[in-house]
Amino acid sequence: MHYGNIKNCDIANGAGVRVTLFVSGCRNHCPGCFQRETWDFSYGTPFDDAAREQIINMLAPDYIRGLTLLGGEPFEISNQQALLPFVKRVRQIYPDKDIWAYSGFTLEELLDDKARCHCPETLPLLKLIDVLVDGKFEADKYDISLRFRGSSNQRIIDLPATLKKGEVVPWNG
Repeated sequence: MHYGNIKNCDIANGAGVRVTLFVSGCRNHCPGCFQRETWDFSYGTPFDDAAREQIINMLAPDYIRGLTLLGGEPFEISNQQALLPFVKRVRQIYPDKDIWAYSGFTLEELLDDKARCHCPETLPLLKLIDVLVDGKFEADKYDISLRFRGSSNQRIIDLPATLKKGEVVPWNG
């Protein structure tokens, strides 16, 4: 897996002050995407041990609330395969920090074992995530006043509550 950027002290992509990993690779190609360069799976830098350690260290301060995964598309299969062991490690080291993920896929697509984004890593990865912002960016539904999302079709989902209840529970942070 490659990544386009790692941001420290990000306040735009989830609640609180966050560390944000912009993964590379996306086949959704949403018109109006603000990160078109990350569609290329080879864009940026390899997600190696140095990058993982950099993020682990950035997450250490008490004022950092958590980690956000976006891209590109974290739920492209090859990205899930790379992210699952890393997110497990983050969760082990920082059990009190939250993890957000943004996906152009809907939660229903991610859970559908016939969808192109579903693989053996999908459910284990979803179980490690606290908040999922799902759905493709739709330029005609763009609204600058929306909190933590770009278009009104996108949902901010409390993932643990949703997986427990079996139906989408909106995040009410």
